[in-house]
Amino acid sequence: MILLHIEHTAPDFDAWKASFDSYAELRQQSGVRRYRVSRPIDNPKYAIIDLEFDSLRDAESLLTAVQQVWRHAVGTLIHDPQWRLCEVVETEELQLNNS
Repeated sequence: MILLHIEHTAPDFDAWKASFDSYAELRQQSGVRRYRVSRPIDNPKYAIIDLEFDSLRDAESLLTAVQQVWRHAVGTLIHDPQWRLCEVVETEELQLNNS
């Protein structure tokens, strides 16, 4: 599995999230299998997005599309976008022992 990890400042998180939500169809068409949006507890104006893909090609294709969107959003909805493509090596869900 391939992970596209994106981070950036979002001065108005709610406006940024509405914009992010408007690209649901693009994510689906680009092969996103699952995604997670989070933000640091101590900085609610910072967005962290993890998008999972089956292939590197799909992840790179969406990254190219996202970079086109950023051309219009940098300086308004977002600041200082950073990204990284990663190979997921291991994932495990742990069972809580409630004894």
